[in-house]
Amino acid sequence: MPEYKVKILEASYISHDVKRFITEKPEGYHFIPGQGTDISINLPEWKDHLRPFTFTSLNSSPFLEFLIKIYDEHNGVTKQLAKTNAGAELILHDPFGSIRYKGPGVFIAAGNGVTPFLAIFRDLFHRNMIQGNTLILSNKTSQDILYPDELVKMLGYNFINIFTREGVIGFIDRRIDRNYQVDIIRDFSGNFYVCGPDLFVKQINGYLLSLGATADTLVFEQ
Repeated sequence: MPEYKVKILEASYISHDVKRFITEKPEGYHFIPGQGTDISINLPEWKDHLRPFTFTSLNSSPFLEFLIKIYDEHNGVTKQLAKTNAGAELILHDPFGSIRYKGPGVFIAAGNGVTPFLAIFRDLFHRNMIQGNTLILSNKTSQDILYPDELVKMLGYNFINIFTREGVIGFIDRRIDRNYQVDIIRDFSGNFYVCGPDLFVKQINGYLLSLGATADTLVFEQ
């Protein structure tokens, strides 16, 4: 399996628990928006600990961007990444993933599950092809949204926030359950893109199928 050692150019927190990494981009390295890669830290005790993370940069950019949620309570890769900064090296592998754009539709994400969609939206916006897409994003609070201003710029009123632990005027404080989908989506004949924790994806896909969506219109990581 090919390995690509890249230097971290920038590393900083963009929310209370999500850290942004900008790295070098290997020559000839290409990915499809929505894909990710296995990453490890180029240190003797960590180089064999691979974890999958999604590209959020444009494929045409001269660098790679990753938005990584840090889990301080686990003594694992992300806790080590919290202590990893510019100048350190990461080891990347070939891109992979089944999430990719197949036409306008409804994107449904929970938390950091928005990262593959961010890459897709940036690509579509860059090519002036983002029309006809809607993002329904569930987070615990408004402080958990990644790049909210950019998402509003790209999607406008088609960017819908759901908060599960925050009651704020102007926002919807509920969950993306079956009743919500009936109220908001209404037309289940189009494409649906789903990303988030495994249980979230399973539940959302189940609701969508029960409401008339078909398996071939569901796009999610398998």
